[in-house]
Amino acid sequence: MKKTVIWLDNYLEEFFMVISLILMTVIMGIQVFSRYVLGSAPSWSEEITRYLFVWSGFLSVSYCTKKCISIKIEQFVSIFPRRGKALFKLVNHTFELMVFLYLIPFALKYMMSAVESGQVSPACHIPMYYVQAAPLVSFILVAIRIIQRWFAELKVVREKDEKGEKACRQQ
Repeated sequence: MKKTVIWLDNYLEEFFMVISLILMTVIMGIQVFSRYVLGSAPSWSEEITRYLFVWSGFLSVSYCTKKCISIKIEQFVSIFPRRGKALFKLVNHTFELMVFLYLIPFALKYMMSAVESGQVSPACHIPMYYVQAAPLVSFILVAIRIIQRWFAELKVVREKDEKGEKACRQQ
């Protein structure tokens, strides 16, 4: 059980994004082959590829948050010492968390509107709430990843404080 949780923590987004990329490649390959060799492309291929793309796009937000790869002003942050960087990142993560916690209820509302409408996709007749659940799942995962990053930065801030306290006690 513990190994599964650790694996999910480390590779959840990557796993689903790789599977999505493989499926999109195979499906689009089938579509191209069908269109140019057989003269007729399956109607479902473009739709499924679009939905996989939507899901992988939203999952990539969580992946980028986990890996700390986002648009940021690195030159500004780099002028601070290690503890200052960690404090700056704590503040930044706090604001990010507030934004995503604010967005979660809207994503839930968006998905629930699709559930209530009973809308299905035109070609595959997939319930649209499967697709519209992507923002909700993504925002929840991002909030979890931000909390993880927040605690990692807090640990860096506390390390410095603990080292300083030990040095003060020794004098």
